[in-house]
Amino acid sequence: MTDVLRRGRASLAFGFFAQGVAFALLVTRIPAIQDRYGVSDALLPVFLAAVPVLAGAGSVATERLVRRIRPSRVLRWSQPVVLLALLGVGAGDRMAALAVALGAFGLAVGALDASMNMLGVSLHRAYGRSIMLGFHAVYSLGGILGASLAWAGAHWDLALWVSYLPAVAVLLPAALVGSRWYVDGERTGAVAETPAGGGAGAGVGFKVLLPLCLVMTFAYIGDSTVSNWSAKYLQDVLGSSEQLATVPYNVYMVTTLVGRAVGDFGVRRLGAVAVVRGGAVVAAGGFAVVAAAPGAWAGMLGFTLLGLGLCVLVPQTFAAAGRLFPGASDAAVARLNVFNYVGFLVGSPLVGALGDAWSYRGAMLVPMVLVLVTLVYARSFEAQPDRYGGGHERPRTADVGRGSNGL
Repeated sequence: MTDVLRRGRASLAFGFFAQGVAFALLVTRIPAIQDRYGVSDALLPVFLAAVPVLAGAGSVATERLVRRIRPSRVLRWSQPVVLLALLGVGAGDRMAALAVALGAFGLAVGALDASMNMLGVSLHRAYGRSIMLGFHAVYSLGGILGASLAWAGAHWDLALWVSYLPAVAVLLPAALVGSRWYVDGERTGAVAETPAGGGAGAGVGFKVLLPLCLVMTFAYIGDSTVSNWSAKYLQDVLGSSEQLATVPYNVYMVTTLVGRAVGDFGVRRLGAVAVVRGGAVVAAGGFAVVAAAPGAWAGMLGFTLLGLGLCVLVPQTFAAAGRLFPGASDAAVARLNVFNYVGFLVGSPLVGALGDAWSYRGAMLVPMVLVLVTLVYARSFEAQPDRYGGGHERPRTADVGRGSNGL
């Protein structure tokens, strides 16, 4: 069983890595995609908003899908669709082709994110100790690699499909091979185990899940603020050069990776509540530094703090959902995952509207306040008493089913 868990953990980590690469390759080449297809500035936000909206729909559909089939199968086949859709974005030459490719990408990403975190939560419970931050750390590492590959493609003026093809050619077969070792949790959401007259998610009370949904939304509002506005803020508000303005997001990604790489140790030693509270305070401090920064380097310090603070919130929110609803964790994760895209959709236009109507310094205080609201809901991250009594998680090997290849 230990070997099964280890293989499952390693194969799932590679899935997170591949998704990080694919998503970064898409979002960092948006200007090139716009130029290739002749998308106007007025139409571009429609295309960009469609992806998270469809991803939310894909996440909702996954909640229903996993009542009939294992999450590992959803992940096994959604990941190739994401990679092929990415290649389609780079290879098309008409607006309709772009719409189809982005639509497929959005739906598949929703299914991928939901199923990936379902497996992560089940492994987290099976291990009986915090490992969720490690999965998201590997995602951050993939994002850094994807952004680096995108930079190389832009630097050498490569066609989009040329810069995408090597990554897809390597990641797609590797992900399919690795999917043989995915490990599913107990089929608590299976139709056969669903009481008459109830769905698999019937045990997920929205009132109980709501605090985690809000934390997820606030975290992604903060994250989208950094990804969409850090370069503009540094250049237009803090007076940096165009070249220096590209650095904050890279710094943010690196500190996110570092924070997630060590975050599981903090959870094991201090508990999830303390780590979430600490992350919220550090992130709020980062926004405060950015808002008050007298120059570019002080602003860079603020974005560094943001990476260290925000990085712990999302993985621990998924883990907390698994603890709150151990009998319906798949449904809880799928529903919670929708608020990932809600935060992404709200964050960028919110900061932009406030910046235009008020000031960009003042706009940075809004995500700061929202992140601080996380402190109110920190108790939702508390470890739930297990069946033996006590407040700590323990290994639950009974919750682990066969690997997707029958192990």
